[in-house]
Amino acid sequence: MNSELSLSQNQTRNLVAVTGVCAAILAVTAILSPDRAWANLFLVAYYLVTLGLGGALFIAMTTVCGAGWNTAFRRVPEAMTGLLPVAGLFVLVVLAFRLPQLGWHHHGHGDAGTFWFKELWLQPKFIAMRAVGYVLLWIGFSKILVSNSRRRDNQPKSSKTNGNTVPSILFIFAFGFSISLASVDWIMALEPMWFSTMWGVYQFSGLIQATLAAMIIACVMLRKFGPLRGVFRDDHLHDLGKLLIGFSCFWMYIWFSQYMLIWYTNIPEETAYFTLRTQGPWGPIVVGSIVLNWVIPFFVLLPRPCKRSESVMLKIAVVVLIGRWVDLYVMIFPPVTGEVPVFGLPEFATIGLISGLAFLLFLRAFKVANPVPVHDPFLEESLHYHC
Repeated sequence: MNSELSLSQNQTRNLVAVTGVCAAILAVTAILSPDRAWANLFLVAYYLVTLGLGGALFIAMTTVCGAGWNTAFRRVPEAMTGLLPVAGLFVLVVLAFRLPQLGWHHHGHGDAGTFWFKELWLQPKFIAMRAVGYVLLWIGFSKILVSNSRRRDNQPKSSKTNGNTVPSILFIFAFGFSISLASVDWIMALEPMWFSTMWGVYQFSGLIQATLAAMIIACVMLRKFGPLRGVFRDDHLHDLGKLLIGFSCFWMYIWFSQYMLIWYTNIPEETAYFTLRTQGPWGPIVVGSIVLNWVIPFFVLLPRPCKRSESVMLKIAVVVLIGRWVDLYVMIFPPVTGEVPVFGLPEFATIGLISGLAFLLFLRAFKVANPVPVHDPFLEESLHYHC
């Protein structure tokens, strides 16, 4: 069944060519506008890392819950973890070029005695050490989760455990701490005087929402082109749709809660973040992010038939992935490129680079193993799943 997934040489060359052109555009941008190029490259790297991390998180959460409904398409989130090694290295390289600007002293706050811990935490060398630690931690856990799952392909059906329960529990705890700290180090540190205690859970909400959207696209396309034909059912699609609408609402809840708490306390160190993003030219982009990430998914996916329609689910998943890009754009670009949004060829190249790299890395990882975990004791339950 793996052969059915293979692209023709022309298709592969075209995809690689498009990805290469997008990378070349950003390389030229790095010469003409280094800050703008860095913001775009970091958005690409962080986007891909969180998709790979989301795949590992989905495996861990369903394992801990003892879920069997997802077994038939579990190879999809497993293949998504294949993004982590390349994307993780990409993050480290991109961060290395910005480390001098991420330092506390660069922003003129070195004498602020009340912020001694922040000054210590944001030392460039310390940021670099932690970044390497986060990436190695994520890659290590994802390798363990995926290898334990795929090992069963060479074993007969036996017990209902695959050795992933304990690693999954440990990974969920490690994920919660590491994604919160990484998002503070890499994004919040762009504006070191601003802080939010909801930042970690906000990052989680966007990560899992985009992961579900990417899984929906991958599963539907794999069903259309062969490997998951007769395996991935409308009932699976329906449940993924329910999760997507649920986490879209969760994303909106966290976004509003963070905004509301900062708005009514009206502390200058906190309000500066939203003042920049909700007033002036950034305001419509923030509204657009809300529309893409919550309004459209919520109202379109409310009816049951929509969650069982390939066409509708594909469109909504694409909308959510674009919304994720806009959300990250609003987080990263204002402190890097200024008060006026920039959008042109480099930003289009960013979207193309994300799409091309994600597809190529996912395809390479998916072809390594059987498309279906044939010896998993939950497979029959998943193949005959009804919701």
